Amino acid sequence: MKLSTLSAFLALASQASAFTISSSPTAISNGVHRSITPTAHPINNLTPHCTSTTALFMSQEEMDLITMDCEERMDKTMASLAENLATIRTGRANPNMLDRVECDYYGAMTPLSQMATISVPSSQQLQVSPFDKSVLNDIEKAIIYSGLGFTPNNDGSVIRINIPQLTEERRKELLKQCKSIGEEAKVAIRNIRRDGVDNIKKMEKNGDLGKDQALDGQDAIQKSTDEHVKMIDETVAKKEKEVTTL
Repeated sequence: MKLSTLSAFLALASQASAFTISSSPTAISNGVHRSITPTAHPINNLTPHCTSTTALFMSQEEMDLITMDCEERMDKTMASLAENLATIRTGRANPNMLDRVECDYYGAMTPLSQMATISVPSSQQLQVSPFDKSVLNDIEKAIIYSGLGFTPNNDGSVIRINIPQLTEERRKELLKQCKSIGEEAKVAIRNIRRDGVDNIKKMEKNGDLGKDQALDGQDAIQKSTDEHVKMIDETVAKKEKEVTTL
């Protein structure tokens, strides 16, 4: 080997020995070894943001379910109000007057409407025709003990109920019943509102909802509450008019 070639080889070997092995990637700049710090991939930086957005979306959905549940429960309260007011007699015969009457049918308390046909032969009379004639006497007793103040007439085939004209004193009692039923419905509506608002406040406290979101949910429930309370007042007023109309 020529001397010049050997000298070049030894010089290269000397430079190679100056490199150090590192577990991190390195770069050479002006003969100086520098570690290369890996840079996070842009897509990794999106992960926390996406997770946060998804959580907020799910929280909003949960709050919407709370407000929808409140609305549904309030609607059921209105339906119950209508049923209760329908049982208050107004001096005119109405099959709904017997809605609360239940009779023991083979050991099970059964609504009268499921055991018989209730018709209105005249404005002052109801007629009850049982599907099963063997329970005629049981139905008669159920009507007597229902607290409606009716005196049924059992002819062995059907039961007739004469609806007496209301006295002024009786009308006043019925008006009080209307108001009482209306107040019970309002209490139920307010309890539903309280449950919904409490649930939303818990979500806000746990960090699942922002303050503005929580306020929007509470406002929606309050708006629904006000609407249903107004409907209760209108429904009760309509029934009171029926009671006072001669």
